[in-house]
Amino acid sequence: MEQNKRKERIWKLAFILYLVLIIRFVIFKYPMDQLREIASGWSKEVILEGLSTANFTLGKSIKMYIRYFHHFPFWNGMANLWGNVLAFIPLGIFLPVCMRKKNTLITSLFLSFLFVIFIELFQLFSAFGAFDVDDILLNMVGSEIGYIIWRFSQKKVKK
Repeated sequence: MEQNKRKERIWKLAFILYLVLIIRFVIFKYPMDQLREIASGWSKEVILEGLSTANFTLGKSIKMYIRYFHHFPFWNGMANLWGNVLAFIPLGIFLPVCMRKKNTLITSLFLSFLFVIFIELFQLFSAFGAFDVDDILLNMVGSEIGYIIWRFSQKKVKK
């Protein structure tokens, strides 16, 4: 029993660390001086500028990266497309592990969506990044791949 509680605490601590790292590398990705400069210029105009540069068209940036793949440095295009998927696979694994009583697909989808939408809206209104509806889609795909991995691993453990 004590061993299970210890494992549960380790999983929850790892989950918190993962969330902190995602927030650090997605929202606070710029050097601190640059973030301070951005924050010092926060005003109504910043929010309006964020709205004007945001991508609200599903598939627009994905198509752009695919269409103009040869114009981007390899890692730039790959990091944007695959990075948005890969970075959120752990979210889909951690959620059901840490929420044992509510480890359903619907719960995972809902909580993943809330976290991803928080990140995108924060970027939209803070100018610490750019809102992109395609990022939401790619992040959700990653999270659900993680959930499928977790689900598959549960079936293997039971056998």
